[in-house]
Amino acid sequence: MKASRRAAIGDSRSGTAAVLRGAAVVLASALVAVSAAIAFLTVRVARRVVMPAARAVDTRILDVDVAAQTITLSRTPDTMLPGRYGLFTTGADDYLKMGSVLSTGEDSVKRKLLTEVGDGMALGSDAAFSGWYYRGPGELHLPFTDEFVHAALGSCPAWLFPAGEDGETTDTWVIQIHGRGTTRSECLRAVPVFHALGITSLVVSYRNDGEAPRTRTGSYALGATEWRDVDAAITWALRRGAKRVVLMGWSMGGAIALQVALGSAHRERIVGLILDSPVVDWRTVLNFQGHEMGLPGPVTGLAIETLRADWTAPATRADGGIPFDRLDIVARAGELRHPILILHSDDDGFVPSTASHGLAQARPDLVELQVFTTARHTKLWNYDQQRWTDAIGDWLRRHDLAPSEELAP
Repeated sequence: MKASRRAAIGDSRSGTAAVLRGAAVVLASALVAVSAAIAFLTVRVARRVVMPAARAVDTRILDVDVAAQTITLSRTPDTMLPGRYGLFTTGADDYLKMGSVLSTGEDSVKRKLLTEVGDGMALGSDAAFSGWYYRGPGELHLPFTDEFVHAALGSCPAWLFPAGEDGETTDTWVIQIHGRGTTRSECLRAVPVFHALGITSLVVSYRNDGEAPRTRTGSYALGATEWRDVDAAITWALRRGAKRVVLMGWSMGGAIALQVALGSAHRERIVGLILDSPVVDWRTVLNFQGHEMGLPGPVTGLAIETLRADWTAPATRADGGIPFDRLDIVARAGELRHPILILHSDDDGFVPSTASHGLAQARPDLVELQVFTTARHTKLWNYDQQRWTDAIGDWLRRHDLAPSEELAP
C-alpha cells in the first residue's frame, strides 16, 4: 500500500515537472517571439527615419469643377489651412496650385484652383498637399542661373538668384537648405523676400536628396554629414564675391544649418541663421513622431539607440551611427555664436516646437523665436505671408543684414 502511494506521488511529481518544463518552453518561445517582433519593429522604424521615401499620399481629390475652377479634397488639418498651397497629383497634371478655402463639409474641403484645369483633364484621386507653391525657379520671374557646387561626393546642383543691378551678385548672400524628403523647390517661397532686400540667394542641394550625389546607402544622416555639402556651398559663394552669408534652413535643413554654424571653417563669414520649422533636437522629434504613430515609448527609444550605434548600420541601411548628442543644439546652446531667427508653429504636427522654445530660452541673447499657430509644418509663408515676410525683413534690418529697405510684397 505504501509502495503504491509512493509511486503515485512520484508520478504526480513527474507530471508536475513535465508541465512546468512545457510551460517554460512555451514561455521561452513566447519571449523569443516577442523579442523578435520588437527587434523587427525597431529596425523598421529606424530604417524609416534615415531612408528617403516616396512622397506620401495624404489627401484625395473628391471633385474638380472645371466651370468654377474649384477642387474638393478630403478634409485634413493641412487641407483646411487658409492661404496658397500646392498639390502633387497623378494623371494629366502632376502639380496644381490652390488658393483660399471656399467651403467645408464634414469630410471635405473645397478650394479655389489657381492652376487652370481644362475639360478632359483627368486627375487621379491620390494627392499630396504641399507648402511649396512654386514648383520651379522660372515661376518667380527673377533672373537666375543653374550652378553646380563641387562637394566631397561630387557636384551638387544649385540655383543662383543675384540681387544686384544688371544681374550682379551682392555682398550679402543667403544660402537656403531644404528639408528631409523634399528638394530645392521648397525654398523658392523665400527668394523674392531676399531679392527685394538686396540679398543674393543660393538655393542648394545636398547628398541623397535625389538631385545631389548619392552615398553608398543613399540614407540620411539627419544633418551630421549633409552639412559638409552646404559648407562647400559657402566656399563656392565666397569665391564668387560673397562677403557675408546668412543660412536659411527648412525643417531638417535647420538641423543642417545649425551644424554648419557650429562646424564650418567659414564661421566668421556666417552672420546669421533663419530657421523655418527647424529640427533643433532629433530625439525630441522622433519621440513626438513615435507617439503620433502609436508606438510604445520603449520601441521609439530602442530605434533611437539602434540608429546611434555603428554596428547596427547595416540593418538600418545607414552609412553609420547617428550622433544624436552632436545634433542636440539645445544641449549645445552655449557653443552658438550667431544671431538666429526661428519661425515655428506651435501646432506644427511633424516637428514639435518644443526644442525651438528650449533653444530660445537657453540663448535669449542670440535666438529670437516667432511663434505661429495653426500654420502647421513649413507652411508659415503660405498661412500668413505678410507676417512671415515682415518677421524676416525686420530681423535682417535690425542686424544690419539688409542692404535695401524695400520689402517684398
